[in-house]
Amino acid sequence: MSGTDQAFDAVRIFFTGVGGQGTLLATRMLGEAALAEGLPVTMSEIHGMAQRGGVVESSVVIGKVFSPTIPDGEADILMAFEPLEALRAIPKCHAESLIIASTAPIVPFTVAVGQSTYPEVAELEQAIKEKVSNLLWLDAVELARKAGSERASNTVLVGVLAGTGRLPIARSSWEEALQKTLPSRLVEINRQAFEAGYTVGTEAG
Repeated sequence: MSGTDQAFDAVRIFFTGVGGQGTLLATRMLGEAALAEGLPVTMSEIHGMAQRGGVVESSVVIGKVFSPTIPDGEADILMAFEPLEALRAIPKCHAESLIIASTAPIVPFTVAVGQSTYPEVAELEQAIKEKVSNLLWLDAVELARKAGSERASNTVLVGVLAGTGRLPIARSSWEEALQKTLPSRLVEINRQAFEAGYTVGTEAG
């Protein structure tokens, strides 16, 4: 159902991931989908150390809000492309926030060289559930691999978000956003990745 068919004020979506995961591309997909729907949208990007595998954060605010900044405790949806970053971003959320997170870890350099350890993914999940009740915890990389390319895991998570129905954005607007943000040679693989995520989101929603 299109968002123009229902009352809508604003929703704040915070994105977090690691450089190379396509966090900013996913942000643009959402922004384009909202624009295609005719919704007011503002976006911000905090690149961090994207080229060095560092944290990449961005935000999208859809609705009658003029600032893209999302203070702590005000994110309605957290899109996390990496499980440890999902936990680190918890302060952005409130008790009713929806977290959509990939379970596939990106091991930091410090862990690879033995200077630190990476938590068990199950421990990260439990820690998140203690803070927020609405968690969609899935291996987006595996779903993307089945769709044709694990690099499309970001699109899987966007598909999950679309499938939940939390945003007043019609299916056609999401499809238009894929066409606008991706090179033509990548559209079909990403469409399949989106479909895989959309199914997960629909079943959870």
